Formats: sequence, C-alpha cells, structure tokens
Amino acid sequence: MGAIEKLELLIKSLSAEELAQFREWFAEFDAQLWDRQIEADAAAGKLDRLIEESMADYRANKTRPL
Repeated sequence: MGAIEKLELLIKSLSAEELAQFREWFAEFDAQLWDRQIEADAAAGKLDRLIEESMADYRANKTRPL
C-alpha cells in the first residue's frame, strides 16, 4: 500500500472534530506552500510578463477601480 492510500485510510478514520482540525491544518500548510511558490516565481522573473501586461492595460486606461 502506497503513502496516499495509507493517508486516505487514516483520513477516513478521523472523527468529525479531527477532520475539521486536519482541514484547518492542511489549508494553512497548502497556503504556505503556495506563498513560497509565488515568491520563488516572482524572484525568478516568471511573473514579469504578467506585470508588464497589467501595467500596459493600466496605462491604456483598460482597467477599472475595484
């Protein structure tokens, strides 16, 4: 049995309270991973094209206030 299958069995065995705690923990864990990935992509210049396109739209008055 692989790790994913083991995790599935463990998760299915959690009580409602434990499952709620797990969801909260996993959401925070996943958000931290996402934040690190965005930071790494930004530092590597992977977002530069999107920033330039957004700024061009802003300068051309193709945007609107939120």
